[in-house]
Amino acid sequence: MTEKTIPLLPCRTQLLPSVVDFYTALGFETTFFQKSPYPYAVVEHGTIELQFFGMKEYDPAESYSGCYILTEAVDALYETFRAGLKEMYGKVPVRGLPRIGPLKDMSYGVRQFLMTDPTGNSIRVGQTISEDPSHRPVPKGTYERALHLADLFVDSKQDLPGAAKIIDRALTGTGTEEPTPAQLLRLLVLRGDIAVRVGETGRGAEWLERAAGINPAGLPEEQRTEVRDTLARLAELREEA
Repeated sequence: MTEKTIPLLPCRTQLLPSVVDFYTALGFETTFFQKSPYPYAVVEHGTIELQFFGMKEYDPAESYSGCYILTEAVDALYETFRAGLKEMYGKVPVRGLPRIGPLKDMSYGVRQFLMTDPTGNSIRVGQTISEDPSHRPVPKGTYERALHLADLFVDSKQDLPGAAKIIDRALTGTGTEEPTPAQLLRLLVLRGDIAVRVGETGRGAEWLERAAGINPAGLPEEQRTEVRDTLARLAELREEA
């Protein structure tokens, strides 16, 4: 017997059509939809199946629901989903509801991105890139430590203010250590991303402009590889600003 787990996700009743449209833009097929006796919808994409039930008083801004989708082609899905959202909304939504976050390698052995649908459900899409799923130790260096922790606060805890404090503390430190150009670029882009996502678009633009002033061509080869995803996110954010 082959078992299958299907997430049942809450949805504000009035937003159920918008949720279905969102997943349609991503390439999902609606295989079931009803308004009565209670609102319910099912969307499918290959072997992925998500089901949604309506709740009249559900507040998307207070949602903690979601699921994790494991794939063997996370980069391809990311590009497909971004293209679909851009076609639907006119630009890739990076803040508010709905939104899609950056694709990046995480410290617990997955390459992933996080998207949030119109009713607040967080859908993580990831690909295993390491046989060890445990968190790697927190780095000792000031800037690598800040990047490690800030990434976890943003993408695992979804604590944007906490991540901003970590980065600000690192960038305004008075120690003797200096960040590498790659570390500085990653910190500036992540800080700008956070500012944009919390609605501080002007401040976010300032962080992103500082990041854009770092010429990646001047980085050593290993650092250019390190900032590949960061540069892609910088381009996304500046395009959608």
